[in-house]
Amino acid sequence: MCRAAGLLSGGAGDRDVSIQPVATVGGAPVALADVDAAEARLRGGPLAAALPAAGTGEGRQLRRWLTQLIVTERVVAAEAAARGLTAGGAPTEAELLPDVTARLEIGSIAAAALADPRARALFAAVTAGVAVTDDDVAAYHLRNPLRFAAPTPARHGWRAPPRSAPPLAEVRCAVAEHLLGAARRRAFRIWLEGRRAALVRLAPGYEHPGDPSQPDNTHRH
Repeated sequence: MCRAAGLLSGGAGDRDVSIQPVATVGGAPVALADVDAAEARLRGGPLAAALPAAGTGEGRQLRRWLTQLIVTERVVAAEAAARGLTAGGAPTEAELLPDVTARLEIGSIAAAALADPRARALFAAVTAGVAVTDDDVAAYHLRNPLRFAAPTPARHGWRAPPRSAPPLAEVRCAVAEHLLGAARRRAFRIWLEGRRAALVRLAPGYEHPGDPSQPDNTHRH
């Protein structure tokens, strides 16, 4: 019988499911112990109180999320090694993920993987050719004229919303930086999804948390 914190769904035949890999990355196995260890680190850390109880549907979803993170980290490590990339000179997390919106854009798994400087070096390499045009910048400013407008000073140190849109020339660099960051995150996310699809195979019970075929992916109100 498998442990509650172990394999999420039943094994096959007489095999000892506790030693079956939860996934493979390029044919290399990801052991159940790796997921157990990742979960133990979380449950022993400062966020332990916010985590779902082990053995519940939410707890199993956490283990699926951790499995996704582990396989993503291995994909990233393999790709970085194949390209001869190291942590040296990698951009900072703040440069690639400056705010919560940026983390939502790229997804929680990729955002967590980018804590590793090798992943950030890979991000830089993969997205080096991404660019935005002057037309992109002008069109964005036309649609969002107040997006980069400076707030208006108000009484007692408060600031009021801007009253008028700045000219494009005044905010061109800010708009271009914003658009380029978003375009690079989108390009990296798409590239990473493609590499995971090519390299990763998940065992039953360790499907992606959002996979509608797995029983714990149930929308509730």
